[in-house]
Amino acid sequence: MLRWSSVRRHNFYYSEKGRTRYGANNLLAPDDFAEGMSGDGIPFLHENKPLPVGYDRLGRKFSLIPPTAVATNNGAGIRRRSVNPLVVGSTYHSAAFPMPVAPLGEIEDDSIEENGSPVKPTTELIPKPAPTVRKTSFCEIAIQNGGAAVAAFPSQSNISGLHARRRRSSVVREKWASKLEFLLAVIGYAVDLGNIWRFPSVCYKHGGGAFLIPYMVMLLVGGLPMFYMELALGQYHRSGCLSIWKKICPMFKGIGYGICFICTFIACFYNAIIAHAMYFFLSSIAFEVPWKNCNNTWNSANCRDALAFNENMNETTGANGAELMTPSQEFYLRAVLESHRSTGIDDLGGIKPSMAFCLFLVFLIVYFALWKGPRSSGKVVWVTATAPYLVLTILLIRGLTLPGAAKGISYYLTPNFDKLLEPAVWTAAATQIFFSLGPGFGVLLALSSYNDFNNNCYRDALVTSLINCFTSFFSGFVIFSTLGYMSELTNKPVSEVVGEGESSLIFVVYPQAIATMSYSSVWSLIFFLMLITLGIDSTFSGVEAFITGFCDEYPRILARRREIFVAVVICVYYVGSLPTVTYGGTYVIPFLDEYGVSLSVLFIVVCEMIAVCWFYGVRRFSEDIRLMLGFYPGLYWRVCWTCCPFFIGFIFALALISASFKPLVMEGYTYPIWSVYLGWIFRLLSCLSIPAYIVYLFCITKGSFVQRVKLCITAQQRAGSMNSTCPSLGAGNPGGAALAVDDRGNYHLVNLHIARRESSVVHL
Repeated sequence: MLRWSSVRRHNFYYSEKGRTRYGANNLLAPDDFAEGMSGDGIPFLHENKPLPVGYDRLGRKFSLIPPTAVATNNGAGIRRRSVNPLVVGSTYHSAAFPMPVAPLGEIEDDSIEENGSPVKPTTELIPKPAPTVRKTSFCEIAIQNGGAAVAAFPSQSNISGLHARRRRSSVVREKWASKLEFLLAVIGYAVDLGNIWRFPSVCYKHGGGAFLIPYMVMLLVGGLPMFYMELALGQYHRSGCLSIWKKICPMFKGIGYGICFICTFIACFYNAIIAHAMYFFLSSIAFEVPWKNCNNTWNSANCRDALAFNENMNETTGANGAELMTPSQEFYLRAVLESHRSTGIDDLGGIKPSMAFCLFLVFLIVYFALWKGPRSSGKVVWVTATAPYLVLTILLIRGLTLPGAAKGISYYLTPNFDKLLEPAVWTAAATQIFFSLGPGFGVLLALSSYNDFNNNCYRDALVTSLINCFTSFFSGFVIFSTLGYMSELTNKPVSEVVGEGESSLIFVVYPQAIATMSYSSVWSLIFFLMLITLGIDSTFSGVEAFITGFCDEYPRILARRREIFVAVVICVYYVGSLPTVTYGGTYVIPFLDEYGVSLSVLFIVVCEMIAVCWFYGVRRFSEDIRLMLGFYPGLYWRVCWTCCPFFIGFIFALALISASFKPLVMEGYTYPIWSVYLGWIFRLLSCLSIPAYIVYLFCITKGSFVQRVKLCITAQQRAGSMNSTCPSLGAGNPGGAALAVDDRGNYHLVNLHIARRESSVVHL
């Protein structure tokens, strides 16, 4: 069996039997090989001359192609290679040609004979095997026509339309070190703070246990098909949110720019929430938590602990008629945020130094998680994606031992089936499953683009989406067992324990419950460590979507300098996040959440589904999946993909109707009217990028009106059903093969089976 390697620009080969090495500068003598013939009697040809062909001990046909076969391309500049192998059914490394890794160990340079004279081979030729089907690391290649794939190279003049220059500066795409790292990265992205604070509250507001029915329906008809689609798209095209659209539908490239705007808005406010958790975590490094009582410098005369509320339920106001607050409320509002020093979004005040430092720590962690790509982030997810489950389990065990836990869990699970007749419940279920799984943010495209081509993304989609839903449901027990305890402690109904605003659940109610427990500092450290890891996972996935998009779009400039580019992006995001850590930052965060993300991402997803399912086509997309995974998607998936644009379009229409030009209201504060216009500008930045790019592409495209439209909606030209990472291949001989180079300088062997209108690609 021949093995190939390369040492110091010398190509050589050797046999496994006796490890005989062969010189690389000359071909083996023709009598050393049997002249190979395909099942149709077509020999392996180069310029109408048969090539030396044989079979190895695994029954794989191989051939040695003379150096002149790829020495030039009509002057296009393919660099000369000494010997170029073709092994049908073998696996090649995508970084070099020809340079598969030799498993028998490296051979030093002095082991190659300087005169280049070949050594007589000791590899024994084996009779032609039975027909088989084998896979490469790039795609499936079927050995057809009686057991042999046709492998004839066309003459140099037939290789046309190729950007065939092999660049020394081409960037090798990183891959996940293991499949588990990819799964952990996707789980870490999908499972975020929203699973902890949003799902439980949405569940009990919309029918308790009955809410699980519309939730699972929306998962099956919308969330899961979209999740699977994005994983498959990223893995097949191996591109980020910008460069992928030229392979799907070029005029929709504005979707990628819209995603980048959304990622920027999220990075500017989501990390501030993690910084709040960081502040709580650092403050918990003490004998007891600082929000245990009202004897602190930040407390006001209106502070009352939970027991005081319990003793005198009639007392609801303090000095000057102000509402009484618990120690955890005052710690969050007056110590962490210091929001009392600001009167609104038009009076932000200065930057709070301690919060700016916590925000800096968050971005520092994000940088070191991303600077090396999957090599660094793949190691971080082992901690950030697994630690929350350990902490949730510990907190659940602790919560179930508290008095009143059964009351809270009963409130969480008690079904109200009458709610199922309300359209708002189904809309809430669709919105929750959509924002929980997170399609449309470019993250799934980026993460799956670092997978192996034949990775089973179908199984990954099922596993990760079900784990995400289980985590949401599981976290409800953790939260409501503690809420039942607080209800028992304060003699209030569970529905009144949670204040206004989703953040109050994790920064006010739960910390107050922790303060009443023994070893409160330990429980606080555990809880806020969980929040930090949940947030970090999601935020570095969002930043990775932005970075991968631009690195794939400009590989020679940015991908080769990834560490510098990531540092620049992190610095820009940090500066953009500083308004959220001012004294009025508590007004900035909900503003960016409302106007920068919610409606915009729904519009992005509607356009994405239209581009993929209608313009690119469900049938073509299903063929791509068959090429990757070896099986065709079932009827259920194809129907869901076809109908998904209507499904998401309906949700977007409902959200658009509910959106208005009325000022945003948060906990009694009404935003000024100018904030509405600024907010709609933020929304339009993401949404208008799509029609703006369509107009731009149409204007720069040459030809008549009809020709322009066709070019704008036509995916990158492919040969037959060939993978679109091989653009603009020239015509090969019928029943033959073509050597091609894609736009990244990777070599491909394309077996063209013209009679059957199909093709296969070997990525060399």
